[in-house]
Amino acid sequence: MVEFYLAAVSLIFCSGLPALAWGRWAKSGENLSVALLLTGVALGLTTSLAGAWQSPAPVLAAAWALPGGSFLLELDGLAALFLLPALLILGLGSVYGLGYFSQARHDAAAGRLRLFYGILGAAIALLPVCRNGLLFLMAWEVMAIGSFLLILTEQHEEEARRAAYVYLTVTHTGTLALFAMFILLAGPSGSFAFPPASTLDGATFQAGAIFLLALFGFGLKAGVMPLHIWLPGAHAAAPSHVSALMSGVVIKMGIYGLVRVTGFYTGQPAWWGGSILVLGVVSAIMGVVFALAQHDIKRLLAYHSVENIGIILIGLGCALLGKTFHSPALVVLGLAGALLHVINHGLFKSLLFLGAGAVIQATGTREIDRYGGLLRSMPRTAFFFLGGAVAICGLPPLNGFVSEWLIYLGLLHSQSEGAAFPLSLTVLAVPALAITGALAVACFVKVFGITFLGTTRRQFSLPPGEAPGSMLLPMGILLFCCLIIGLAPWTIIPLLQQAITAWLGTTFATVSLVENQNSTLINSLAPVYWLSLCAFLLLTISAGFFFWQKSFQEPCREKRPSTWGCGWREGTTRMEYTSVSFAEMLVSFFRWGLWSDITGGRAIGFFPGVASLAAHTPDLVLDRLIHPVCRTLSRAAFAVRAFLHQGWIGIYLLYTALTLCLLLWWL
Repeated sequence: MVEFYLAAVSLIFCSGLPALAWGRWAKSGENLSVALLLTGVALGLTTSLAGAWQSPAPVLAAAWALPGGSFLLELDGLAALFLLPALLILGLGSVYGLGYFSQARHDAAAGRLRLFYGILGAAIALLPVCRNGLLFLMAWEVMAIGSFLLILTEQHEEEARRAAYVYLTVTHTGTLALFAMFILLAGPSGSFAFPPASTLDGATFQAGAIFLLALFGFGLKAGVMPLHIWLPGAHAAAPSHVSALMSGVVIKMGIYGLVRVTGFYTGQPAWWGGSILVLGVVSAIMGVVFALAQHDIKRLLAYHSVENIGIILIGLGCALLGKTFHSPALVVLGLAGALLHVINHGLFKSLLFLGAGAVIQATGTREIDRYGGLLRSMPRTAFFFLGGAVAICGLPPLNGFVSEWLIYLGLLHSQSEGAAFPLSLTVLAVPALAITGALAVACFVKVFGITFLGTTRRQFSLPPGEAPGSMLLPMGILLFCCLIIGLAPWTIIPLLQQAITAWLGTTFATVSLVENQNSTLINSLAPVYWLSLCAFLLLTISAGFFFWQKSFQEPCREKRPSTWGCGWREGTTRMEYTSVSFAEMLVSFFRWGLWSDITGGRAIGFFPGVASLAAHTPDLVLDRLIHPVCRTLSRAAFAVRAFLHQGWIGIYLLYTALTLCLLLWWL
């Protein structure tokens, strides 16, 4: 079975070659590339899901010439869970690219994009099944290079070049930490094979160092705040279906690595789960706050990825604390909520990025304030975007509500009788999660209202039109998946159960958790069936009210100005809310953490002149901290170089002699 999966990875890897090499038959090359990639995706999904239910999991082990290396692959439940959204989004993104980034419009750049897209997809498909550290790092590095080349697709844009090089610097910094982590994990034996789940002692100093290196290396890839510095720029600069893949899948590989490594240990200290929980709360709240302050639609969605990574970390922190304090129900609820949110976020965030790409293609801009009234010209895109917005806000009856509900249950379960004090403190994350959800609703009311409602804010050279079918079809499939998980969450529960079993393992250290896992999981998720019923009722009532309103509403009457409306029949574009003014009151509560640059906004006097309000919110870590520090160090280095490098050979010989003397003295 693993051999078939390798064949799927190979098909995905080679899928971009026809689009690159087909020359004048560009359309045929694109179609063949999509067909190859979809074939690989279908084969990969089939084999990975089939392997998740086999016991023991299918394994492929082959000799490898590298010291300490072996070509070791395994298809278990945890890998299958991460591969499900990854392969689905990969395939849908390739179809979306036919209309969004075709070779007819972008010439050679489209062929290069398809080649790098296939390479990135193959690395993503290989990564979760690797069971050897060296093989894992090779797939990790190919994924990093593929992402870098895709961000650099529109290389003529300075923004794309800057975002790509920031990403490359950050991801290689994280890779250095992972090299150190795998060296420590190999230990004196020198074997880089992954240990079985729950077989290592987490109470040692070496285990703590491995955890911190994993948290840093994988946290950089996942976009955990404050390690998120590459994410907003990269998501904004890449083509929209690439942004969907990076946000929905690539950053989840960081979560996968963190989940996999923490699963190796048992008896780990409470600070592991506590630190992940705190980072999750910070990422969730500050991610949505920064999103609320953005005016670029893709940067806004990028910061929402930081927010949702925070929600996933809250669930994972609960699971680790439950494992530390031997609370099987908390382990299952926390990890089930986190893993389900991995799937859910991949689906609705990809849907939102694809919807944003359709809007950008129709209008030629990413600035939200230039949109307006697009519901009339793009009704299907508006419908799909609205579905994604409802899902990401955690509102029923879509899938985002289910995973957040499980995490809520896990947090509240920590208050059970006799719970240890550190475990009881997890309830403090409940209001943070509630605040995050409320701010997300406000943010997407802003985005949807300003983009699709109201009147047109500017005249475009070409009137915006609906996206083609190749772009609408992937959005429709993603929305359908969001609806299915929201209405029937019990359909995904068996896969969650297999993933939790793979994470806990079957060794003596966790045998009590595994023995109780099936009953605990079923009993704790029994309300899911009631959740499905309530979701169906809510959907039925909403649909009935909509059709009743359409059928029995009064015929349209002529609009009349109100008495106190100064005779205005309807508002102009100058009277509509902008993204700055809409979010200004909420953003003002978090000004201490945003440090926004605000100009104007005051009308002075009884007869004020023209006034304006403009706000810009740079990233707090990258733009406010790292860039100023780097500029200062660069200036200092140039000053030192100007002082030391006088162009005299005698001075350079003196430097060499002094260096030798210092080394001899030190030795």
